[in-house]
Amino acid sequence: MEQVKLLGFWYSPFTNRVEWALKLKGVKYEYIEEDRYNKSSLLLESNPVYKKVPVLIHNDKPICDSMVILEYIDETFEGPSILPKDPYDRALARFWAKFLDDKVVTVVNAFLRKGEENEKAKEEVCEMLKILDNELKDKKFFVGNKFGIADIVANLVGLWLGVFQEGSGVELVTSEKFSNFCGWRDEYVNCSQVKEYLPRRDDLLAFFQAFTRAQAAASASTQK
Repeated sequence: MEQVKLLGFWYSPFTNRVEWALKLKGVKYEYIEEDRYNKSSLLLESNPVYKKVPVLIHNDKPICDSMVILEYIDETFEGPSILPKDPYDRALARFWAKFLDDKVVTVVNAFLRKGEENEKAKEEVCEMLKILDNELKDKKFFVGNKFGIADIVANLVGLWLGVFQEGSGVELVTSEKFSNFCGWRDEYVNCSQVKEYLPRRDDLLAFFQAFTRAQAAASASTQK
């Protein structure tokens, strides 16, 4: 019998990517919620290099890094393909998935960092949005007409970006500036293949607001 475990944080877009792929494939798995401030021995033993989630443990063998895990799931388990069969479309899907994955830290810095680092990140996010706005014109999914790996990795810009904006009061995305992107985003979060697998927006917003309040309190205490 296949034994599949997933170590993660419920609010992590990286963890959610993996859960999404497992559910799309119809893979039964045990989810284990980790504590970011008190990581389990299982997590530390399974990912001794980075000590981060997500970690997929398949028949006692750990696989780390969400991008690697997504391809592993697609190659290992039966069910709908996450990567296109056509070599060119598969290359495109990998390109956009990597592009989106590479922007995660920049997006986070645009809302959580201060000073020069924050301003630079905001500029980079706006450049990213220009690229996506051009790419997503009249498109339902990133590659062809089928939901796939790039759309899974797009969960950060599809959902979390809006949460960051509302929680911080910093508005980088408007329909006036990025009409194609906003049109795609609205379709994306309401698509049946997406809506079923995303965490509740209200829960993410509450988490983000609590996190930023804690950050502000910690910063204030160090300045006294």
